[in-house]
Amino acid sequence: MSQTLYVPSINLMGRGCIQSLGDHLKQFEFKKALIVTDDFLHRSGLIERVTRQLDGISLPYVVFDNVQQNPTIENVYAGVASYMSSECDVIVSVGGGSPQDAAKAIGLYVTNGGDLKTYEGVGKTTKKSVPIIAVNTTAGTSSEFTINYVITDKERGVKMVMVDKNSLVTISVNDPELMLDKPTALTAATGMDALTHAIEAIVTPGAYTVTDATALAAVETVFNYLPRAVNNGKDIEAREQMTYVMFLAGVAFNNAGLGFVHAMAHQLGGIYDLPHGVCNAMLLPVVERENAKRDPRKFRMIAKAIGIDVTNLNDYECAQLVIDAIINLSKQVGIPSRLSELGVGEVNLDRLAENALKDACAPGNPYQPTKEEVISMFKEIL
Repeated sequence: MSQTLYVPSINLMGRGCIQSLGDHLKQFEFKKALIVTDDFLHRSGLIERVTRQLDGISLPYVVFDNVQQNPTIENVYAGVASYMSSECDVIVSVGGGSPQDAAKAIGLYVTNGGDLKTYEGVGKTTKKSVPIIAVNTTAGTSSEFTINYVITDKERGVKMVMVDKNSLVTISVNDPELMLDKPTALTAATGMDALTHAIEAIVTPGAYTVTDATALAAVETVFNYLPRAVNNGKDIEAREQMTYVMFLAGVAFNNAGLGFVHAMAHQLGGIYDLPHGVCNAMLLPVVERENAKRDPRKFRMIAKAIGIDVTNLNDYECAQLVIDAIINLSKQVGIPSRLSELGVGEVNLDRLAENALKDACAPGNPYQPTKEEVISMFKEIL
């Protein structure tokens, strides 16, 4: 069966790789860059590690730092206005998933125009984005590698999932030295996000040999190194290994797809503005428990990757041990298990379930739950 593998054409990885960015940019002869980031990263001075590279090749730039935790349509339009008024011809995104997603939406809107709401879904644009140089500062979302991005429609309270090959960046940069000062909670959430990407990419019917291989390598590595990265944010080896996790998991889900963990997590983020990685981590064991009841075969592979002795175990028993291991890892790195721990009281279960069923990630799940089954799963994390 024919397969297409989407990855950026240039990927800089490893300690200190940011230092080579300027040399890579020289070949393009860009005239002016829009730096897309958030206010915290701008104030922290971290983007200076990037601007030094631009200064070194005399590439002028302006900074757009208004990206929110869950970037909105309004964020995107404001970024487009800044890009156009400043006469830029390249975007340099600096940050985690939020700036990366916003940058992709800005880049696509500049070349395609129209109504951003019409971009929701799969392959809705016709023209490739303006060039994007994605400098990542967290290890988890994989937005800098993938053809996926998510923008919140505040009017509907929906996180719009866009899957579009035209959003693929030109250069991705994943330097663990840019991640050393990240807060413990963010490290844990983004790491569990990467684990969710890997596991969903394995159990989805869209998986194939290449995606299984990269996802299983990501699973093995995240169990070995995420606790270390959380316990000691200065552990450069652990930080570096988590960048590899992110890349491996990104390659996997970028080409195999995701499932109902993401379909449900997107609704919690869209309606209640909750951190995406935390929502994924809470929902991962809940959804995979239901998936395993229908088709537990892939969980044997996951169990082996984690280091579980599968001798004399059937597939379903392997699945139960995998789910237990996910729960234990979440506890170990400090992920909350209930929405109430995030300050969320009553929720609109009908609305959450209805939106999840319409989410672009939903078709990738091994089975399609009913609305009542989705509500039941949401109830498990109240």
